[in-house]
Amino acid sequence: MTRFRILLSLSALILTTLACTMFVGGPDYPEGTIPVSAEAVESLRMQIEAATLAGVQSGTIILQINEEQLTSYIAFKLAAQDNPALKDPQVFLRDGQMQVYGKVERGYFIANVLVALTVNVDELGQPKIELATADFGPFPAPEGLKQSLTAVVTEAYTGSLGPIATGFRLEHIDIANGLMTVTGRIK
Repeated sequence: MTRFRILLSLSALILTTLACTMFVGGPDYPEGTIPVSAEAVESLRMQIEAATLAGVQSGTIILQINEEQLTSYIAFKLAAQDNPALKDPQVFLRDGQMQVYGKVERGYFIANVLVALTVNVDELGQPKIELATADFGPFPAPEGLKQSLTAVVTEAYTGSLGPIATGFRLEHIDIANGLMTVTGRIK
C-alpha cells in the first residue's frame, strides 16, 4: 500500500509539472516594474499632438517619450498580434539604447529575454533601428523578433506623426535617463 501511494504521488507530481510551464532563466530584469496602461498610451498620443501643433508654428518638433509610455505602447501593439514573439515587455531607455525585456515561450518553457536596440537617424531623416545585443537565455533568437520590434517602433514614429510625416525630417534621437527625445523639422 505504501508503495502504491508513493507511485501515485510521484505520478501526480510528474503530471502537475507537465501541465505547468517551467521558467528556464535568461537575463534578469532591471530593478522596478514599468506599469502598462491605456492612460500612458493616451498621454503619448496627446503629447505627440501638442508637439505637432507647436511644430507647425515654430517649424521644430521636440518630443520626449518616457519608459511607461513606450512600454505601454509596445505592450498594446504586441498584445494585438495573434502570436507575439515577446510577452510582458518592459522598455528601459538607458545609455543610448532602447532595452526591451520580455518573456518568450517555447512549449512548456518560459525564458526572460533582452533585446537592446540603438535608435538613430539615417541620411533621409528616418529612424534607423539597429540590434545592439540580444540575450534569449537558453533559446535561440525567435525568427522575426527584431523585425517585429522594429516595425512597432517605426509605426510609432510614422503613425504618430501622421499627416505631417511626409513633410517632417527627423534630425536627432537621444536616449538617456528613462527618456527618448526626438527632434525634427517640418519642411
